[in-house]
Amino acid sequence: MAKAVSKIKAAAPVASHHILYGQSHLNFADTVSQFIDKNVNPNVDEWERNKSFPARSLFKKLGKLGIFGVNKPIEYGGLGLDFSYSVVVAETMGKINCAAIPMASAVQSDMATPALSDYGSDYLKREFLLPSMLGERVSCLGVSEACAGSDVASIRTTAHWHGDDLIINGSKQWITNGHQADWICLLLNTNTNPSNHRNKSLVCVNLNEPGIKLGRQIEKLGMHSSDTAEIFFDDVRVPSRNIIGEEGRGFVYQMAQFQDERLVAVAVLLEPLSRVLSLTMEYTKDRKIFGEPVISNQSVRYKLAEMTTELEAVKALLYRAVLEKLGGNDVTPLASMAKLKAARLARIITDNCLQFWGGNGYTWDNLVSRFYRDLRLFSIAGGCDEVMLSIISKHMNEKK
Repeated sequence: MAKAVSKIKAAAPVASHHILYGQSHLNFADTVSQFIDKNVNPNVDEWERNKSFPARSLFKKLGKLGIFGVNKPIEYGGLGLDFSYSVVVAETMGKINCAAIPMASAVQSDMATPALSDYGSDYLKREFLLPSMLGERVSCLGVSEACAGSDVASIRTTAHWHGDDLIINGSKQWITNGHQADWICLLLNTNTNPSNHRNKSLVCVNLNEPGIKLGRQIEKLGMHSSDTAEIFFDDVRVPSRNIIGEEGRGFVYQMAQFQDERLVAVAVLLEPLSRVLSLTMEYTKDRKIFGEPVISNQSVRYKLAEMTTELEAVKALLYRAVLEKLGGNDVTPLASMAKLKAARLARIITDNCLQFWGGNGYTWDNLVSRFYRDLRLFSIAGGCDEVMLSIISKHMNEKK
């Protein structure tokens, strides 16, 4: 673990200069930022062209920084800090010159491992969590299927019992890190309870088990350097001790995992959207049309001002949600609001800014066009916009 990071101690989250971050947060962020500048951004263009980044080697380096276990127990490879440090790391990872690598990293830290950390047995934590926090093993999360994306309750992957073992059959789709992962946190049906919310379990499965087959690497609009897999399970035998927590509680655990995922997703968006606005501001100052800078057009500068204001509002919503979470409160509605607003704003900012760049914005290697492609995913993945609206309206009705 990096020296600068290993000395971090949890501080009160509220500081005079920042609603959420104290000096220890900023020191941690600076360490991560320096790593990105030296080890990641110089290679991003090549990784994007190759449609893959070296997850195993990069994750080992990120593991030494401690970013995969920020809020995980020290005895299992974590730093033992609170969730606000996970958020500052996610924000800082947004400095990478694509969204694919921050997303792949977030899978390891905040999507595939929260339930394992909270409910897993000592055996599971030592076998799966500890090497993942150290970056020695790559993880992925197996929830989505061809017929069940945001509708998690409808997954069809199922295990039947054979003695104390589970025999798994089914498939998963849209699995980030799937082609490079060593293990998967797999959501599947493990009993015949008529309630789709009580018949599921989360199970840790090594991806080198007999009967597991990786399908095609899915070609995507954006997120090019992040591999996305189809994974097929044909009579895969896994011991029941690999079930996280209680059998049949997987749906509940996954819903809780989603809250961490959604807050981190919002944090990951802040930096690239801020950069897109900043780059566009500078470009419209320099680019002249009809003898005047583009930004001299009132419709351009007013739109930039409006989008900058909206981004600050999203940031404030995120920080409020994190503070509520640190206070032990249910942040499901706030996390859903932040995810909805941030994802939609990502579409608005990247689309408008690309327009202001004109033909130069339509070129493939422009950072604005890359984020235009990459960030479109956020309105779909981790619960689409429509699901966020459903969650928010449900909580509104419950208040009445």
